[in-house]
Amino acid sequence: MTEIYAEARESMVLSQLRPNNVTSDSVAEAMNTVPREEFVPKALRGVAYLDEDLQVTDDRYLIEPRVFGRMLQAADIKKSDVALDIACGTGYSSAVIGQLAQAVVAIDTDAELVEKASQTLSALEVDNVAVVEGALEAGNAKQGPYNVIHINGAIETVPMSLIDQLADGGRLICVIGVNPGVATLYTKLGDDVRAKALFNAAVPELGSLKSEATFSF
Repeated sequence: MTEIYAEARESMVLSQLRPNNVTSDSVAEAMNTVPREEFVPKALRGVAYLDEDLQVTDDRYLIEPRVFGRMLQAADIKKSDVALDIACGTGYSSAVIGQLAQAVVAIDTDAELVEKASQTLSALEVDNVAVVEGALEAGNAKQGPYNVIHINGAIETVPMSLIDQLADGGRLICVIGVNPGVATLYTKLGDDVRAKALFNAAVPELGSLKSEATFSF
């Protein structure tokens, strides 16, 4: 069975990522390394590598591989980077980002989900990801600032509290809007924050991220 999943991962890279403008070898290698099937309910393991969003809890999904891959590529994650993964769910995105970054702080709101993600990451010997419980919009300023912030799911606006946790030169990657939304890269340079619309992306809305104070241009 392990061999079958390994073949499915390789097929995902060759048939979903590469034809959809994921040219980064480091992103492709990271996604070819992390066993996606370990982060979904057992009933979904057989479809873990389909190019679609996979629901793992009421409000958490694994974003479809080609969109996730393009977002990671745009974030240009370096081995020296410290990353924050918002709404980590079962921990899949955190594990992949952990392949690219020096360290990852992963945050989610549900204690049971945090525990499950921690257990899965530990079982896979992912030792550079720390999963913490907390409000998504609050991030985790204690461990910041971050070179990269990744948000799992579509949102209407970016909370200013997360922009504030970016380091100088830091990047925040997310999907703004739904049906479809637009994958957007925010870059912080000193006191200036710039946003770049990248590509259309129809991913599920992240309803549990609330943003009272938001970033606007």
